[in-house]
Amino acid sequence: MSVVGRSIGRRVGKVLLERHPNLVDLGYTFNDFGAIVAAASVTHDIGNPPFGHSGEKAIGEYFKTGNGSKFKAQLSDKEYQDLIDFEGNANGFKILTETREGISGGLRLSYATLGAFMKYPKESLPKKPTNHIVDKKYGFFQSEKEAFLDVVSDLGLKQKSTTKDVAFYRHPLAYLVEAADDICYTIIDFEDGINLGLIEEDFALEYLIKLVKNTIDTKKYHSLEHTKDRVSYLRALAINTLINEAVDIFLENEELLLNGEFEKSLLDKCKYEAQINDIIKISVAKIYKSNDVVEKEVAGYKIIADLLDVFVNALNNTFNGNASNYDKLLLNVLPNEYKAPTEDLYHRIMKICSYVSIMSDSYAIRLHKKINGNLI
Repeated sequence: MSVVGRSIGRRVGKVLLERHPNLVDLGYTFNDFGAIVAAASVTHDIGNPPFGHSGEKAIGEYFKTGNGSKFKAQLSDKEYQDLIDFEGNANGFKILTETREGISGGLRLSYATLGAFMKYPKESLPKKPTNHIVDKKYGFFQSEKEAFLDVVSDLGLKQKSTTKDVAFYRHPLAYLVEAADDICYTIIDFEDGINLGLIEEDFALEYLIKLVKNTIDTKKYHSLEHTKDRVSYLRALAINTLINEAVDIFLENEELLLNGEFEKSLLDKCKYEAQINDIIKISVAKIYKSNDVVEKEVAGYKIIADLLDVFVNALNNTFNGNASNYDKLLLNVLPNEYKAPTEDLYHRIMKICSYVSIMSDSYAIRLHKKINGNLI
């Protein structure tokens, strides 16, 4: 995705520098735009927990309907909303900016990169107050509110909320990061499905032909002997088509983007929207809802709930001075940065959510087996 992001950023940057010579005078180059979008693209999924979007919902449901619901009365509305609507984008911002012992400012990315990363620059409440794209989700937890406000202040982002609730319009480059994600999610997942045998190769030409019809060399296509090579050729052409489309839409709507008046994603405005939606529908049916994926997601709900349960209880019991020997053993499993129980319940819970969220699927499965007595 970073390669796609870099390409989109560089192409947009070239035109913007021609339109705004003052940017050249300030020392900016088109490579700066490419680097910012590429860096933000690399980090775009860094906050996703194990089992992906299903893992987000599993964390949320633990606090909404599971054992974690007992904490509701002890938290503010927005703190509790952070938990029951756990959001990978907000968790990503936490990972990128959170100060840890000996590491001030997290990964210390530039504010421009953080701005491009923030697709939803608002807090968890109110939830979806408008149909504007920035209100689709939220982008920071209450634990990172100060860091978020520091970033948007430095970047001069335009405030959206007219109340005390925190909500801003996007940094314009966030639309390019989103487009890079949409392009890769649509085309590369489709390609993977074909290469894995989950989607018939005939679908590739049928659904991609309208994207590549102006650039495909049919003689070259038919000369490729292997399915993987043919699909790879179509994928490259399709991605390039959508990159050009995203760049054109961005440049045509520069003023709207700067003023916060562009209310959809770039690809939602493109002439290939119907083809993109058709490809996504096939991918959902054949890949994301395949038995293997669904079975793993079902298991993920139990795994995540159990991990949250034992570690949150262990940390809270330690803080309250009534930790059992089992709790003490569990805390030894935690990395040092997650062990120290803080005074605030919300921050203690978020420590464990952060710990669980950085796990891979396979690590979460292995750890769950161990805490349930299965050492094999």
